[in-house]
Amino acid sequence: MSPSSNIMSNDAVRAWVADHLPVADFESRRVLLIVPDATRTAPLPLLFEAIYDKIGNSVAQFDVLVALGTHPPMTDEQINDLLGISAANRQGRYAEVGLFNHEWDNPARLKQIGILSRDETREVSGGLLEEEVPVEINSRTNDYDVLLVVGPVFPHEVVGFSGGNKYFFPGISGPKLLNFFHWLGALITNAGIIGIDDTPVRRVVDQAAALIPQTRRCLAFVVAPDASLYDMFYGSPEEAWKSAASLSSRVHIRWMSRSFQQVLSCAPPMYDELWVAGKCMYKLEPVVADGGELIIYAPHLSEISVTHGDLIERIGYHVRDYFTKQPERFADVPRGVLAHSTHVRGQGAFSNGIEMPRVQVTLATAIPQDVCERISLGYRDPATIDVESFANREDEGVLLVRKAGEQLYRLKDERP
Repeated sequence: MSPSSNIMSNDAVRAWVADHLPVADFESRRVLLIVPDATRTAPLPLLFEAIYDKIGNSVAQFDVLVALGTHPPMTDEQINDLLGISAANRQGRYAEVGLFNHEWDNPARLKQIGILSRDETREVSGGLLEEEVPVEINSRTNDYDVLLVVGPVFPHEVVGFSGGNKYFFPGISGPKLLNFFHWLGALITNAGIIGIDDTPVRRVVDQAAALIPQTRRCLAFVVAPDASLYDMFYGSPEEAWKSAASLSSRVHIRWMSRSFQQVLSCAPPMYDELWVAGKCMYKLEPVVADGGELIIYAPHLSEISVTHGDLIERIGYHVRDYFTKQPERFADVPRGVLAHSTHVRGQGAFSNGIEMPRVQVTLATAIPQDVCERISLGYRDPATIDVESFANREDEGVLLVRKAGEQLYRLKDERP
C-alpha cells in the first residue's frame, strides 16, 4: 500500500464506527475509554464523537482515562481539546463523562492484579532477565466492566509496534512492570526491536494484560502524518493490534537504499520535551552511517523531561554497555530512565572506561549548551540551522525529515 492511497474521509470513519462497533459489547455496561495523550498523532475528536454517537446512550457509564504512562498530567482544558469537547458540550452532552489522567506515581491509585514469576520473565526474555515482577494497573479500572482502548499503532522503540495492550502497560500501569520491560527493550536495543511485531517485550505486555479481570476491547488504527486514517480494526487488543501492526509495517516504514552521514530530524510541536522527542532518534538511528550525526531540531523544546529531568541530568545519555558494565553505579536509577538514556544515545560500545557511540546525537533545541555537554549530547544553536539547506541532498549523504518520530527509516539491505 502506498502512503498516499486509501485514506479514509471523516464521513467514512464515522460510518466505519457505526458499522463495526458492536453495541452488544457495551450495552448497559460501565465503559472506560483509554486514549493516548497529545504526544501521538491521532484524530481523537472525530473518533471520540463517533464512538459516543454509537454507544453513549446504551451504556451505564462512559468515562475517559488518558494513558499517560509517565508523561506529565494534562489539564482539564487540554483533555477537552484532545477529545474535541467544546465548553458547551462539556456542560451539556458530555456532562456525565468523567475525564481522568493516569497517576503512575500515586500508589493509592494503583492496584496489583498479579505477578510475573521468575520463570515467566526468564522464559519470555530469553534469559536476559530473571525476576519476579508485580503487575499493577490504575485502580479506576475497578469501577468498569469494559476497558476500550482507542489508539494508533506505530513502529516503537521498546515494544516493536505501539498500541493494543501497550495502552494498559505502560499506559495505565505502575512503574515496576514499566521499568522491567523498558529495560528489557534497552538490552535488546532499539535497532534490534523497532518495527518488529513479535518481540519479547510485546509478549510481556500481553502476558500482563491477560491478568486484567475486566473485558478488554480495542479500536486500533493506522494514521497518516496529517492525522487522517488508513484503516481501523476492532476486536480484542491482541487481534486489533495485530492487524494494525501489519498495516503499519507497510505504511510507516521507509526503506532507504543508503545510509546518511548527517540527518536533520525535525521534531513536531507535540514533542515538547526530549523524553518524547527522542523518537526523532529512534526512528532514524538505523539509517545513520557509522560515525555520522543525527540532529534533533526542535527550537520549541526546552525541557529534557518534566517527570524525569533531574535523574537524566545526573546520569546523562549513554550507550547500553555504559550501564550494563557499571550496574552498581546506577542501581538507584529507575530502569525506565536508563532505557530512555540508551535509546536516545543509540548503539555503541564501552570498554576500559571509554564510551564509543556509533553516531553523534546533537540537540538543536532551547536546551542550553552547558546542559547538552553535561548530558553527553552535542549542541547546535537552532538559529544557525537553515532547514531548507538540508533538503534534496540524499545523494550527498544528507537526509532531511520534516516531521520525525512516527515514520521508521530502515535500510533496504536489512529488509526481511
